[in-house]
This record gives sequence, structure tokens and C-alpha cells, in this order.
Amino acid sequence: MSHSQDIHASRILILDFGSQYTQLIARRVREIGVYCEIYPWDADRQAVAGFKPTGIILSGGPDSVNDEDETPQAPEVVFELSVPILGICYGMQT
Repeated sequence: MSHSQDIHASRILILDFGSQYTQLIARRVREIGVYCEIYPWDADRQAVAGFKPTGIILSGGPDSVNDEDETPQAPEVVFELSVPILGICYGMQT
């Protein structure tokens, strides 16, 4: 990536479902010159939409979709923004 490019041109939002690797994911995204921020999985609609992501990463986490208890789900706004989504482990199952 050229140093003259604006790192904010691409904005990746990472929704954290409790993965021990969330910070590592963010670091790798930043290492390739892409701006990113980490929000909790239950961030409100306005925060997610207001960030204006060009892509979203749903991190893994300790929960299982097979748990009888209610498990965390990505906010609906994630799927309404028409941006690419990468789900990792649990994040893929939300």
C-alpha cells in the first residue's frame, strides 16, 4: 500500500464475540494498511452503521450455537449494510 493512500479509505469493523484472537486479527488488518476498530458483538445499530464499514469481521468466541442458552447473535444491521462479511469460527455461525 502506498504511503500516500488514506488508511481510512477501507474501514473494517471487527465485532468481538470473545475470541482470544480478536486483537491479533485487528493487528493483522492494520499491518496491511487498513483501518479497523473492534466493537463488542452487541454494539447498537447506530454505532455499527455510523462506523460506515467497507467490510465486517465477526470474530470467534467461546460460545456454541448448540448451547441451550441463548447465544450471542450479530446485530441485524450487519446484514443490512451490503458489505462483505467474514465470519471466523463462532462468528460464521451467528
